[in-house]
Amino acid sequence: MIRSALFSCVLLICLLPAAHAQMKDVYIPGPPPPPAPMDPEHGKPSPDEKLPRYHVDLVKLQQEADDLARTAQTIPADVAHVRQGTLPKDIVDRLKKIEKLSKHLRSELNP
Repeated sequence: MIRSALFSCVLLICLLPAAHAQMKDVYIPGPPPPPAPMDPEHGKPSPDEKLPRYHVDLVKLQQEADDLARTAQTIPADVAHVRQGTLPKDIVDRLKKIEKLSKHLRSELNP
């Protein structure tokens, strides 16, 4: 029993350097490097530098809103005609116009 324990210790001592040599080639990733420190002045415009301003043409916007309202007021009457069995030929075009005006107004008011 003492012999087997002694043999195990000697075998372990002999094989340990070989196992260590094999482990040197294994890549074990470490933690990622820390991010670069933020420069508090980086990205801030100087006081003399003017920022570009987003310009909304309020007159044109009001005209489009009025056009949208006028076009939308015609839809209930057109739907009433559809219920009676007749389809106004330009209803699809007016619905597309309403959709286009609505999208444009939304994009102008919420850039």
